[in-house]
Amino acid sequence: MVYRIFLVEDHPVMLEGFARMLDSEPDVEVCGQARSGTEALRAIAEAKPDLALVDLSIPDMNGLDVIKQLRTLDPQLATLVVTAHSEALYGERALRAGAKGFISKDASSDAILDAIRTVLRGDRYLSPALRDHVEEQAANGQDEASPLTILSDRELEVFEHFGRGYSTVKTAEALFISPKTVETHRANIKRKLGLERANEVIQRATLWVESLRD
Repeated sequence: MVYRIFLVEDHPVMLEGFARMLDSEPDVEVCGQARSGTEALRAIAEAKPDLALVDLSIPDMNGLDVIKQLRTLDPQLATLVVTAHSEALYGERALRAGAKGFISKDASSDAILDAIRTVLRGDRYLSPALRDHVEEQAANGQDEASPLTILSDRELEVFEHFGRGYSTVKTAEALFISPKTVETHRANIKRKLGLERANEVIQRATLWVESLRD
C-alpha cells in the first residue's frame, strides 16, 4: 500500500525537501501541497490524504487552528506537526488540537520518516524530549500562572517571539499578521500575566524562553 501525504508548509525550500524525501520512499507519495491555512483546508478536502504534515507558522491561519478544523472536517485524517517551534512550548498544544505527533524540522530524515510511519500505523509519535516533558507535566502538574496555561495559541506565539528577541515588526512578519495585531496581543498578554508595563512582557518572555533551554 502506498500512503498519500499532504504537505502544509509555506517555505518553498522546505516543501521541495519534504517532497524529495517522501518521493524516494516506496510506501508513501505526496498527493498535494498548500502554503496557507485556507488553501490547505480546501485542497485537503479534495485530495483526501492519509496524513497531513503541518507547519505551525503559515500565512492566514495558525497551524493549530488548521489541525482543529481538519479534525472537524475529517476525524479520520491523521496530522503530524513538523515545525521549527519548540516542543516544550507547542508539543502538548498540538496533541490537544488533534495532531498525532510532533517533530522538529531539525530532526534527521530518518527520524521524520519514522514519525510519519508511526502515525500512519495509527500510533502517536512523541520524540524522547516531548515524551519526557509530557510525563513531567503529568507528574508535577502545570503552574496555573504559566504562559502555557493561560495564553491563547496566537498569544503564545507572540510571547515566544518576543522572548527570542523579535521586535514587533519582525514578529508580525514571522506570524503573517500586522504590527497592530501584535500590539493587541501584547496588551492581552500583559493583562493575563498581571504585568503593569508593556516592557515587562518582553522581560518576562525572555526569562521564560531561557528557562525552557535549561
